[in-house]
Amino acid sequence: MSYARAASYLLSAAIFSVVGCAPATPPNNNPGGNGGSAGGNPGDGSGGNPGDGSGGNTPRPAATTVRVHYPAGSHTLAIRGDGAGLNWNAGVALTAGADDTWSFTVANLAAPLSWKPLLDDATWSRGPNYTVQPGATVDVYPHFTTVAGSVVKLIADFHSTVLNNDRAIWAYLPPSYDENTRAKFPVLYMHDGQNLFDPTLAFGGNEWKVDETLDAAAEDGSIEELIVIGVENTAERIYEYTPTTDPSTAGGGGGDLYLQLLIDELKPQIDGMLRTLPDRAHTGILGSSLGGLISAYAGVKRPDVYGIVGAMSPSTWWNNDVIIGDVGGMPASARPARVYVDSGDSGDSNDDVTNTNMLAAKYLNIGYTSGVDFLHVVQAGGQHNEIYWAQRLPGALQFLFGPRTP
Repeated sequence: MSYARAASYLLSAAIFSVVGCAPATPPNNNPGGNGGSAGGNPGDGSGGNPGDGSGGNTPRPAATTVRVHYPAGSHTLAIRGDGAGLNWNAGVALTAGADDTWSFTVANLAAPLSWKPLLDDATWSRGPNYTVQPGATVDVYPHFTTVAGSVVKLIADFHSTVLNNDRAIWAYLPPSYDENTRAKFPVLYMHDGQNLFDPTLAFGGNEWKVDETLDAAAEDGSIEELIVIGVENTAERIYEYTPTTDPSTAGGGGGDLYLQLLIDELKPQIDGMLRTLPDRAHTGILGSSLGGLISAYAGVKRPDVYGIVGAMSPSTWWNNDVIIGDVGGMPASARPARVYVDSGDSGDSNDDVTNTNMLAAKYLNIGYTSGVDFLHVVQAGGQHNEIYWAQRLPGALQFLFGPRTP
């Protein structure tokens, strides 16, 4: 899977203010199943690009290949598209190969090809069309019949030796997970796990709607499919989610031990139990309030593990804004690849918007580029609670993980 991601986040200008950058064009969402406009003209191998001045045409790439990885069993796979001899009305059989790999190769493709696989040339893959560039080879891991992911209590009583306590671990598995056993997925670790999926468990009855957000994104392709691991908090939440003690609260300071739980105790189990992409480029951490603080701190302390960091309404104020200095000390050679920071600007605390603006400025000061590897969002009217974090979550995940590719 490629993570050279365009910033295809869809943030409503009426609600959110993206500081320092404009939204990019959203991903194409023209399912081939609606594909009624006709499929394009087949490539006939003639024509050619304008000459380069030497008297001949610029050569076209020799071959373009799409590979579909899917355990079809007794079924077959076909392809439809808008060129290269394909159309949207009748499929061409894909060639079966080893390890549930189905392929289609065309020589001398003249222009980008929009295409889509079908199960038994009858059931379209979910999500938008795929695109392959001339001369490229692309690998895709589609699903055809599943329209929603699943939420499971993965570990009922996960015991931490370093913290000597127990908690439940939840998991969201995307729609492709059970249907396409050839697929592996990025992983996002989120704090306050009981607040993510179920209003009957969530604080104040307001969940983050993580599963609803990602199910919708799997249908329109706006966010890469991913696994979410929800780590429940404990009665020691303040201690675990803070990197230092704070004299004003007479508490905190267990953040390093909590990160040890996540990295040394939990992550190896998750990578052993689920089909994950375990490297830093596909591993994220995200939370809000003190969970946003510990997420930013994780990016400072362990960028070798977390290449993707999201800090929503972080408690930047903790211990005289200590996290701002921590971020400012990150060397260019050891920092997360992609960072998202946000806040609201309303409510009793104004969602700590002033301090969080300073945190965002620090990321830019050390070399991050707005809209490229860093995004700062202020939600007008946003307050410090789950209702607003759920509203901002789609844009955060669109930026951090990017759209489904190719």
